[in-house]
Amino acid sequence: MAVRFAAIVRSVMPAITLPSPSLFPDPAFDRSVRRRCDGPVCGVDEAGRGPWAGPVVAAAVTLPRNTRIKGIADSKVLSAEARTELYAKIIARADVSITIASSRRIDAMNIRAACLWAMARAVAGLAERPRLALVDGRDLPPGLCCDGEAVIDGDAQSTVIAAASIVAKVTRDRLMQQLALSFPDYGFERHKGYGTKAHQAALAAHGPTIHHRRSFRPVRDLIEAAAAPASGAASIEMTAIEPAVFTGC
Repeated sequence: MAVRFAAIVRSVMPAITLPSPSLFPDPAFDRSVRRRCDGPVCGVDEAGRGPWAGPVVAAAVTLPRNTRIKGIADSKVLSAEARTELYAKIIARADVSITIASSRRIDAMNIRAACLWAMARAVAGLAERPRLALVDGRDLPPGLCCDGEAVIDGDAQSTVIAAASIVAKVTRDRLMQQLALSFPDYGFERHKGYGTKAHQAALAAHGPTIHHRRSFRPVRDLIEAAAAPASGAASIEMTAIEPAVFTGC
């Protein structure tokens, strides 16, 4: 197992509540891919494309053959408790790689390019180079170190993509909870950086932090209107915990 990410504190959660069986990916999808692919197949997904603040987190996951983890589904249909328990099982049993694209990188590259960059880096960080990467969405990241297939709604179709969605979501949520400790006035632990009314009110009252995405119009408009300086010190830039070295190509 390879996890290219700073230490993440695990917590013990109560028994999980699983979604309706119709919401689970059909195992036949991944089986059909493996039958035509001579080698490991990984799933790739990201979390955090839409928020006004915080990073994008991409995860790549390869499940060993004949490994089944009950309950894996698209992270969006799972409760927080279910995601946390499944995250621990995936980390323990799969080859996992995580890449963080900071808000600074998002502003420099644009959100789409930053997501694709993080996905490609996550695949490259796996301990075993995959033969094929199944990527959630319409676009394949440039520079993939293996063959790739874009799968629309992949986290609802493929178990390995759904596993990656869980890892990315839990990782990002925990990062936002960490940011909330440094910026308690913004409610990051609740809205995770998304554009809620509470977040908008906090921005209006306190101005943007260094983790807000200035390339996103609501944040940019506020900065231009208020000429507010960034809150916080460079020493806690999200890039400080961004993985710097990855194995692979």
